[in-house]
Amino acid sequence: MATVLEKIADQIVSRTSLSPVAITRAQEAVVDTIGCMLAGAADPAPQSVARAFSADIGATGASAILRGGRASPSVAALINGTAAHCLDFDDNFHPARAHASAVLVPALLSITTADGAISGRRFLHAYLAGLEAQAAIGFGVNPSHYNRGWHGTSTVGCIGTAAGVAVLLGLDATGIAQAMSIATSFAAGPKGQFGTSAKPLHAGMAARNAVEAALLAQAGMSGRLDILERPQGFLDLFGGEAGAGWEALSANDRHVIETHGLVTKLHPCCASTHRAIDAARDLQTEYGFSLDDVLSVQTKVGRSAVDNLAYPDPVDEMQARFSMQYCLTTALHQGKLSLTDFTAAAIFRPEIRRHMPKMSMSAYSAAEEKGIERLPHQVIVNLRDGRSLKTERLHATGSVAMPLTTADRRSKFADCLRWAGLEAEGVHDSFLNFEDAASLKDMLSGFEWSAVS
Repeated sequence: MATVLEKIADQIVSRTSLSPVAITRAQEAVVDTIGCMLAGAADPAPQSVARAFSADIGATGASAILRGGRASPSVAALINGTAAHCLDFDDNFHPARAHASAVLVPALLSITTADGAISGRRFLHAYLAGLEAQAAIGFGVNPSHYNRGWHGTSTVGCIGTAAGVAVLLGLDATGIAQAMSIATSFAAGPKGQFGTSAKPLHAGMAARNAVEAALLAQAGMSGRLDILERPQGFLDLFGGEAGAGWEALSANDRHVIETHGLVTKLHPCCASTHRAIDAARDLQTEYGFSLDDVLSVQTKVGRSAVDNLAYPDPVDEMQARFSMQYCLTTALHQGKLSLTDFTAAAIFRPEIRRHMPKMSMSAYSAAEEKGIERLPHQVIVNLRDGRSLKTERLHATGSVAMPLTTADRRSKFADCLRWAGLEAEGVHDSFLNFEDAASLKDMLSGFEWSAVS
């Protein structure tokens, strides 16, 4: 009887054609992630990683690093993955409870920038294979895996991305399954690190580990192919009380990027804040109030969101990204959030701080959440004139249900490049053509990567 990893690998290999919708969404996700990587490349977190491995970085390494220089695929994936996630502007993928693209794109780029024979289409095929594998792995262990404190980006993301790298390397179904098995031994990362630079390091670790797992499988290393479901395997150790396993896992003719999609972030902060921000802004747009008109704002969110948002009084920009009080107050004060709101100076603005005590957050109970995949985040705004305004959001702006417009995507990408000190004019649209590139390495080498140094 086939193991779970073998079933996942067989499904990936059997998917020989991809719909135009899947290709378009994958390409949009990759471009969005490249923007996030460029914006984050000069951040202290990836810079620390680069300093730690400076002896391995030079002008002649195999793979490109966005801050300039080249290194081994492992080191390039580690640095670029940390850069992709450090501003918390990269996408979310609900089936895996992970920042899927922040692991997949840097891992795949580390192989692609070392091999001129990889086309844009081949890259997208590998990306979609890795995304499908992440969804399948997450299916068996979430939501309890995530709720008990594991960062799905660095656990589920690592294992699934190993499949994508294996596809890019040309491994067969057995090799893909072995890459995922090996990656299971690398999976780690507690959510207790949220609000520190170790959190984006998780994405870099996962990208590096996925690359190394696939290369090890290519070289003949092997692990148990039943490591997900066996005693002392991934489900047993990581699954939690509601980890259902993979008995109900089945193949779908439509790719998961079509049925579930990704959530492209509109706000550069923890996704646990987004639905409350969007709901509160919906009320503000409809009723036209300012923060001076507000007595209090009450939010009710999922239990895991409360755990993630552990900083009601943030002392630095990393903590601010995980503060409902800061993010919601800032969005209501100025109508939006941007990268400029997450600097050491910005988070202490008195016009923000004086309103933050008005914001409160509570969680659904375990009984309310039991058996329900997703509950809406609720917002109540109590005004000084006695009105109490209520609304809720099941989906954040940027989800498949409420997608960003092309203009939104272009504007976000331009903001990321400007944050990096790069010329933004026309770059987004030129990247959107990479599906047709015969050599993605050659196309990417035409970009001034070192400009972000």
